[in-house]
Amino acid sequence: MIYEYRVYETLPGRLPNINARFRDHTMRIFEKHGITNVGYFTADVGDYSDRLIYIIGFEDAAHRERAWEAFRNDPEWAKVRAESEADGLIVRRVFNTTLTPTDYSPLQ
Repeated sequence: MIYEYRVYETLPGRLPNINARFRDHTMRIFEKHGITNVGYFTADVGDYSDRLIYIIGFEDAAHRERAWEAFRNDPEWAKVRAESEADGLIVRRVFNTTLTPTDYSPLQ
């Protein structure tokens, strides 16, 4: 299993919009494409308050590539994204890192 750590930095005042999009649509669409939802977070202390931080999982690197490709090309996702951005863009920047658990990690 590999994990992807992602940070979505939102435009001012748009964090509630990205949270709603994930809560109401994105998580389910991820699951449809075999992407494992591990956790979703916002920072209370020590980070910027305009960021959604999340971790998703994949079987391996090939699975990650296939799943992201399927997600990006999903017509439902295109519709959700367009509707959620009808009042303007939500995300300013995206940061992502893939992670492989150590042999002693409880999360494998």
